[in-house]
Amino acid sequence: MQFASPLIEATLIKRYKRFLADVALPDGSQMTVHCPNTGSMKNCAEPGSRVWLSDSNDPKRKYRHSWKLVETAPGEIACIHSALANKLVNEALVENRIPELAGYDEIKTEVRYGQEKSRIDLLLEKSDQQCFVEIKSVTLAVGEGLGLFPDAVSARGTKHLRELMQAKKEGARAVLFFCVQHTGITRVAPADEIDPRYGETLREAVTSGVEVLVYGTKISPEGVALTERLIFDNSYC
Repeated sequence: MQFASPLIEATLIKRYKRFLADVALPDGSQMTVHCPNTGSMKNCAEPGSRVWLSDSNDPKRKYRHSWKLVETAPGEIACIHSALANKLVNEALVENRIPELAGYDEIKTEVRYGQEKSRIDLLLEKSDQQCFVEIKSVTLAVGEGLGLFPDAVSARGTKHLRELMQAKKEGARAVLFFCVQHTGITRVAPADEIDPRYGETLREAVTSGVEVLVYGTKISPEGVALTERLIFDNSYC
């Protein structure tokens, strides 16, 4: 997925109020930009970090620019636009680049389902078979290639796991898809110290037959694309 226009390099001053960040441009000027991430962004929002911004070219927007990428360490980049994960997986499915999810005739997005009134990110269908795919963006890198999810307590994420377990119980295929938007992550594990309930529920989901897929991404100021399958490390604690 290519960005619509070249990204603008800047330096992060601070992120605040979840959806806002102040940045400094190379000419020394400062501006406030939109931050498209609802999580804690742990290890991805350090003041002084090099960041890249998109320009909507819409003068009517209160915050015309949006924060897209951050350099978390020399040579490592994370895409902090969490909603982009859904588009990346959908794009890869259409292009038949996810063999574990190949062979379905129809791809539906944001379909209502479940006893807890959720929306599934992707519903794959062929004849009388259904596959429910819940997508999560992973950006929390803690060293040695390890990425953790979630980066903050996520009651919503735990609810989604319960919904997947119920879908599996009712005879459908259920998949939790970790889209790793960080070039320094090669394996993913549940963040037990951050949200022990999520970790417990995830392991219960795996035991009940919910599948876990982890895929990495190639990230640059030109664009982001899903790449190869990575490791799900369920033993980490």
